[in-house]
Amino acid sequence: MKKFFYRILAIIFNFFRALFPLKANRVTLLSPHNASFNDSLGEIRKELEKRGNYDFNCISHEDFSSPLKAIAFFTVKTFKFATSKYVFMNDNFMPMGFLNFRREAVLVQLWHGEGAFKQFGLSIELPKEIRELELAADKKLSFVICSAEGVRHIYASAFGIDESRVLPLGSPRADALLNAANAKELRADFEEKHPQCKGKKIVLYAPTFRDDPKSDAEFLKLFDYEKFTKALGDEYCLLVRLHPQVHGAARLNGAIDVTDYKSVNELTLISDMLITDYSSICMDFVLLDKPCVFFAPDMEEYLARRPVYYDYETFVPGKIVRNTDELIAAVRNAKADEKLEEFKKLNLEAVDGKSCQRILDRIIS
Repeated sequence: MKKFFYRILAIIFNFFRALFPLKANRVTLLSPHNASFNDSLGEIRKELEKRGNYDFNCISHEDFSSPLKAIAFFTVKTFKFATSKYVFMNDNFMPMGFLNFRREAVLVQLWHGEGAFKQFGLSIELPKEIRELELAADKKLSFVICSAEGVRHIYASAFGIDESRVLPLGSPRADALLNAANAKELRADFEEKHPQCKGKKIVLYAPTFRDDPKSDAEFLKLFDYEKFTKALGDEYCLLVRLHPQVHGAARLNGAIDVTDYKSVNELTLISDMLITDYSSICMDFVLLDKPCVFFAPDMEEYLARRPVYYDYETFVPGKIVRNTDELIAAVRNAKADEKLEEFKKLNLEAVDGKSCQRILDRIIS
């Protein structure tokens, strides 16, 4: 079914591409999963709006939320996509392998995370059909952006392209964290909605997803929210943001569910500490010098299925704990990890608040 959709899109796209020239000021922002465009794509748009009169074409999964939107996607949006001089994306877009872009078109993969943590893209084991689709799509890329020279070779391998096409220029979405001037206002607004957090340190728990509904359900039971809140509730307020791909719900006794909160960046800015497991969200907290604790009760099982690029136990910039009692103790005694600066240099060396400007200077020039 998906391949049928890809081929229909390709017929329409290639028709428009053959009949109409590229527009030098037209930019397609392609976000397969994040329909709010509040990440690197949003920062690229803001910077381009400062620089000139650009025509933006935003594509996301929301384009299929109704029949009328789907019709608009296959007509107006596909026309603009086919005639865009610049295409920026934040994730893999499988139909790209079927599309014939003009030679002058510039396709830029910004990706949706920084550094190198979990293996991704072509680095992981994939069914033959999926690997072939990814390879075909990645071949169309002009450039891939990464956040540090130290991970350049990893991004080249993950996207199956030459290192010369991987540009270690930083990360627009991470720059937004460094340049944010409204952290106090965001915190005040959040506390107004959740008065139980006033006067307390905010801890964000943001685990990644497992591979199937059964695994998701099992790991969600391993964090005892009630026990955590009973032990630390006088001093800490616990927020829980489950990954969009997590199947099933958890009982968040004593915690605040922020899974549907519109901006991960805002949650990072208002939080004092992170609890995660194998998620690259730790990069954001490291960037802001905020402590991280790694709650990994299923470490062996998870890493056997989804390896990381480096040795997990020596790589992560924070204490690894295996149960709720250890977690409570680690939060009470949280401090900057001795590996923090080394971790930051490897993964975030090019993130300095000016990445977006550098990327556009290079791409648009």
